[in-house]
Amino acid sequence: MAEKVVVIYSGGMDSFTVLNRALKDGKEVYALSFDYGQRHVKELECASHVCKDLKINHKVIDISAINQLLAGSSLTDDIDIPEGHYEAENMKSTVVPNRNMVLLSLAVAYAVSVGAGQVYYGAHSGDHAIYPDCRPEFVQKMNDVCMIANYESVEIFSPYLDVSKTAILTDGIAMGLDYSNTWTCYNGRNKACGKCGACQERLEAFEENNVTDPLVYEC
Repeated sequence: MAEKVVVIYSGGMDSFTVLNRALKDGKEVYALSFDYGQRHVKELECASHVCKDLKINHKVIDISAINQLLAGSSLTDDIDIPEGHYEAENMKSTVVPNRNMVLLSLAVAYAVSVGAGQVYYGAHSGDHAIYPDCRPEFVQKMNDVCMIANYESVEIFSPYLDVSKTAILTDGIAMGLDYSNTWTCYNGRNKACGKCGACQERLEAFEENNVTDPLVYEC
């Protein structure tokens, strides 16, 4: 029997690649998506569509009530999404306080309940400058805790932790993935803005792979 794993699946290009990497690794995937009140909720529509096509178990959990505790992020509050490169100082406004610790904790609980030994998580090196909860030291400490937090040990597995978004896309292209089934833009509009840090990093990854991004952009 295939080993069960939980994949934290936002619907973005990184978690889409992680999801398919887990399938490629021969895992029995339980995809887990979270509605935490993000303005780019369109990514959840992509996640649902992909999981339906792949015929894999998928749960979308509404945890938007916790926004009462997570103030100050442009992803969840009435604050303009900053424009510019992902590593720019103004991108810190997109940090949602303690988000990944919360999501990982819930994913580990789900893993225990379904008998999964790992939680796949899509942090990568491009996140390290702005997001403390995507850095290797955070992932390692969370893994240490999650290995002892229950009677059943659950490993936090981040297959792309030390590589760039460009390298993630390279792996996805090698797997033949269709990235029109993903959403990256932090703005929740019909088309991707092309100006926010998430869009710019995505476009940079496609350019560096000499591949055209299948998404339609406003600019």
